[in-house]
Amino acid sequence: MKRTTNGIELSVDEAGSGYPVVLLHGFPELAYSWRYQLPALAEAGFHAVAPNLRGYGDSDAPEALEAYGLVTLVDDVVGLIDDLDHEEVALVGHDWGAIIAWALAIMHPERVAKLVSLNVPYRGHPAAFPTIDYIREHLADRFNYVLMLQEPGVAEAWFSADPPAVLAGFYQAAAVDPAFLSDEELGVFVAAFSAAGLAGPANYYRNIDANHAATAHLVNAPVTVPTMVLVADSDPVLPAELVHGMDRWVPDLRVETVADCGHWTQQEQPAVVSELLIDFLGDLA
Repeated sequence: MKRTTNGIELSVDEAGSGYPVVLLHGFPELAYSWRYQLPALAEAGFHAVAPNLRGYGDSDAPEALEAYGLVTLVDDVVGLIDDLDHEEVALVGHDWGAIIAWALAIMHPERVAKLVSLNVPYRGHPAAFPTIDYIREHLADRFNYVLMLQEPGVAEAWFSADPPAVLAGFYQAAAVDPAFLSDEELGVFVAAFSAAGLAGPANYYRNIDANHAATAHLVNAPVTVPTMVLVADSDPVLPAELVHGMDRWVPDLRVETVADCGHWTQQEQPAVVSELLIDFLGDLA
């Protein structure tokens, strides 16, 4: 279904009824990335809501680069919460979805009853990524894809040349078991990204420096809501040790390690993730 928020429409997958749990996907993913958690949360008594973020799937994809800044992405989710007719929700995010979730919990803590981040730590800056210059100088090996995505048109051309190979390579390189997606599941992602293109998702990364400027006043802001972080023991992008010392900013913090898991946590270890979510959120149902 479609839900209206912040001047755009987002396509949303929903399941169940009860207390709302909003699940935000990462790059290059979709609401479909939560296909295992949606029915599990519904069975546990929740209303599970997974939007395709702006620029993804059948959601609106504005052309302007600045339409994908972090503050705008946060406003999309706040508007979604409003459209659900709730004052607050449980908020779950993975990868870019987790960045948005952290920022929303800092900017609008009254809208978040509990927060769950998959893989992404909070280290005192809502922008999450270092500046592009810092990445280029110090983290190019780990974040080479971020640098590749910076130049408009380059990533789009690379992707459009062979979408199935690009997506399969991206997923497999960051997974413990490269076969975690069936051919049919991979086909869902390929079809969606072939139709929508890569420009919108790439624009998230092209706003990294602008996000730093927009959230500079929030550096070292605390996260005051009850929070759980799920780290994967074999994530090549976001190593588990990045959560060490995070309680400096997140006093009400629970950390769980998901074993035998790469970057695509809710898809690689779906039963474990669903069980942990239900356990952490259970008193809200």
